[in-house]
Amino acid sequence: MTSERHVIFAGGGTGGHLYPGLAVARALVRRDPSLKPYFVGARRGIERDVLPQTEFEHTLLDLHPLYRPKVWENWKTLRGAGSAWSAMNTLGARLQPSLVVGTGGYASGMALAWAFWRRVPIVQHIGDSHPGMTARWCTRMSKEAYLGFPEAEAYLPHGGTTFRVTGNPIEPPPDIRPDRVAAKARWGFPAASRVLLVFGGSQGARAINQAVAAWIDHGLPRDLCVLWATGKGQYDAFKHYDRADVRVVPYLSPIGDAYAASDVAFVRGGMMGTSELCAWGLPMVICPLPTAANDHQTSNAVALESAGAAMHLAQRDLSAERLDTIMRELCGDSARLAALTAGALTRARPHAADEIAQHIMRLLDVPGRTPTR
Repeated sequence: MTSERHVIFAGGGTGGHLYPGLAVARALVRRDPSLKPYFVGARRGIERDVLPQTEFEHTLLDLHPLYRPKVWENWKTLRGAGSAWSAMNTLGARLQPSLVVGTGGYASGMALAWAFWRRVPIVQHIGDSHPGMTARWCTRMSKEAYLGFPEAEAYLPHGGTTFRVTGNPIEPPPDIRPDRVAAKARWGFPAASRVLLVFGGSQGARAINQAVAAWIDHGLPRDLCVLWATGKGQYDAFKHYDRADVRVVPYLSPIGDAYAASDVAFVRGGMMGTSELCAWGLPMVICPLPTAANDHQTSNAVALESAGAAMHLAQRDLSAERLDTIMRELCGDSARLAALTAGALTRARPHAADEIAQHIMRLLDVPGRTPTR
């Protein structure tokens, strides 16, 4: 038996199911360097590119989602499940994990099922307001579930699982916030301008990009500047819009520089982006991706609108004219922006990763320690 204490993190497919696990794993190591996180994901997911660049050992399995429209493709799912079970048996015998952490997506299901069968304790991080199928199926197996949105609990089966509203693990804003005027100046924007931040996730959002382009063609409101991340794959189609009051970039890294300069954001409804915006206290206009699984982005948008943190704009209603009307009204109403900021901050959980790590350490019977930085 290995002398090290391993914690397996299982999940992926998308960044929203991988990056929270990485944040929690790092929080665990900061608190107790003797703990050894190990990641299990899918060969076809984002983890294929991300995990080799991290400090963590990992295994990628031949995992597939359920193919709903093309049910005849589910032979791949069954084949992958069989090979993944065998691989988990081998991995489990080597690591003897003390705990398995599910972070969602199809990439987590087999590892959680294996852990339940082998009586290895399970916890889950469930980031969206409408949990996915794997999260729902595996809740009864889990000792604890850490919720990014409190609304998620209503969709989950209740039994022996303890639900904890922790928020989503993100890179927290600095304790001392950057000066907004100085941040605007770094982008070349006037101090008195309002800055609108636009992004649609790591791949961009074509509907959002096309609406913003048409809006710019019709004419932006006076004193409004736009910081627009198109996504790498769409940058070439929109880069010609770059000018003094419209900065067009393929992606934002570090994105904190953009948050610091912005007054309002126009975004999709992904859990990580909206959680970061809440932590920074940025008002949001959310246009959810209508084809997202279980329409979870719409659920996130509705939850944040109900909390007074955002405005929900359905993609079917998105147009240059509608966007112009909303932004003119918002940017001309300081009280409304302040109310949305206050609402966003009520949903902010910037230290979710540390909070989840503390809960995990308690389950592992590891005494709490001050993080090493």
